Amino acid sequence: MKVLMKSVDMICFNSSEGVITPIKFRIREEGQEARIIRIDRIIDKKEERIAGNRMLVYTLQTTIDGIERIFEMKYEIQTFKWYLYKM
Repeated sequence: MKVLMKSVDMICFNSSEGVITPIKFRIREEGQEARIIRIDRIIDKKEERIAGNRMLVYTLQTTIDGIERIFEMKYEIQTFKWYLYKM
């Protein structure tokens, strides 16, 4: 997997217990139109700290152009930002 760490727009579901479930995201590539990618399955979810900054790390699966892909997304708890971390 290639490390990208690109900021994305995310649509997610928040349960009444505070569980965050990502549904789909929009990524903007330079010189290309924004692309919407729907998340098919959540494989794993864990929490990590990077320099004292708490982040939720999701390992996800989706189908892009007929090919199944596994990738990682990070949610920065303090700033409420989503990142496409690895693809």
